[in-house]
Amino acid sequence: MKILVPVKRVIDPYVNIRVKSDQTGVETDNVKMSMNPFCEIAVEEAIRLKESGKADEIIAISIGNQQCQETIRTALAMGADRGIHILTDELLEPLALAKILAKVYEEEKPGLVIMGKQAIDGDNNQTGQMFAALTDLSQGTFASKIEIEGEQAVVTREVDGGLQTIKINMPAVITTDLRLNEPRYASLPNIMKAKKKPIDQKSPADFGVDVSPRLTVLKVVEPPKRQAGIKVESVSELVEKLKNEAGVI
Repeated sequence: MKILVPVKRVIDPYVNIRVKSDQTGVETDNVKMSMNPFCEIAVEEAIRLKESGKADEIIAISIGNQQCQETIRTALAMGADRGIHILTDELLEPLALAKILAKVYEEEKPGLVIMGKQAIDGDNNQTGQMFAALTDLSQGTFASKIEIEGEQAVVTREVDGGLQTIKINMPAVITTDLRLNEPRYASLPNIMKAKKKPIDQKSPADFGVDVSPRLTVLKVVEPPKRQAGIKVESVSELVEKLKNEAGVI
């Protein structure tokens, strides 16, 4: 079985985000970038499936500027076999990403697509579901456990009320949640080997996909700073302030 794993390059989750002075977005110049944490989990799960004999090839794909090749190399160093880079400098929306992934799926015909449930920059949680709709694939979202049983996948999902276990037919798309696994660190020998693994570069135009944005960002602003709390002398004073000052009761 072939597994396709989309990976995204985002600002490192441990970096303090700064809004640009003109409020058009956040600063990315001279800022540490890394693979989206949910994508790391997806890569790790694909590798574990391969190690267990359920898959024989892992393809990492990233859509974005030239620096996205670094993210693909990270996936290759973790254990992916080859990469696909869709080169574009456009800021892509979830629907455009899903359309490109659908075209790649038609070419590669993987038995399983594993991707992060969302990226920590846009936080949309839409691409996986849109991709499943465009390709008419079974989908299991917010996965915290994946088991392959022949031509079916058993997916434990994290839902608002707890856990839900479903069985879906393959090929399928599965989006990963945080508790699915703990991603491995790439060893130095594997990092060196990753430099020799192939990365096929294409563009959205090669697939006939229009990536023009449908939305316009008016401005990006920082959240308001939290006000300092106060101490009260009694419960009655607390109730009075909640009622008359905060207006919450």
